[in-house]
Amino acid sequence: MFVVAGASGRTGKVVAETLLSQGKKVRVIVRDPHKGEPWRARGAEVAVASLDDARAIERALAAVTGFFTFLPEDGGVHDFNAHRRRIADATCAAVRESHVPHVAVLSGTAAFLSHGNGLAKELHYLENLLLGVGSRVTVIRAVGFQENVAMALPAARHEGVYPNFMPSADVAFPTVATRDIGRFAASCLVETPAKSEIVDMLGPAYSVRQMAEKLGVALGKTLRLVDVPAPAHVDVLTRAGLPKQFAESLAEFFACVASGRVSPRGDRTVTGKTTLDEILPGLIAATA
Repeated sequence: MFVVAGASGRTGKVVAETLLSQGKKVRVIVRDPHKGEPWRARGAEVAVASLDDARAIERALAAVTGFFTFLPEDGGVHDFNAHRRRIADATCAAVRESHVPHVAVLSGTAAFLSHGNGLAKELHYLENLLLGVGSRVTVIRAVGFQENVAMALPAARHEGVYPNFMPSADVAFPTVATRDIGRFAASCLVETPAKSEIVDMLGPAYSVRQMAEKLGVALGKTLRLVDVPAPAHVDVLTRAGLPKQFAESLAEFFACVASGRVSPRGDRTVTGKTTLDEILPGLIAATA
């Protein structure tokens, strides 16, 4: 039996679907009971639990072979950073008490840093907690998600612009599709590693300008690139609808990436093959 957290999200959904397609027994963790029904119809067991509830997660992990988990980015909570730490604490307590043999956890390339890395700060915290619980742990450090292009969709659709938060719009950096991460995570669960490891997950490299051009082609319009200076990041993000603490954490992450401090530091590297052109049609349709 494999347990998958976040089955309602992009990566967890792929992990669960991949395992089910291979005839594996799967138990998905969902917070909303209604979101569990489609999984139940496909033959999965459903555990209804919040990821910050250690006891509920522990029950979901009873007598399982492997567990896929992550830290959700829920900008709607009162204290974004503290909420993620509570989830990390609850996750590790549940894994420790249930003695799960193997955990695959989605993290980020910037998580090797302990501070000054914005959204990756709590990922660093989670990684270190999990690596100390006694289970074998596969840390999957993904670079920027290709799906993050969706953040630009409102401005692209309504104003014909693509905001750039990087110092240069012409420097290419690796990206990876969540479908590639999910499939790799599923393979890690099925083929349990001999020891814990940190895997850097990369993919095709694009500059911000290339992303804007590709999104424009997919939308059937030419998008104007708009540079957002670092001092204005938080203001622009909050005006776009993000809660302030989430915006501050994201702005700090942008600054960290711009500083050049972020690079693969894991035990090995895996490269996804999915391109931005492949995911854009579905991404646009899903956010229409």
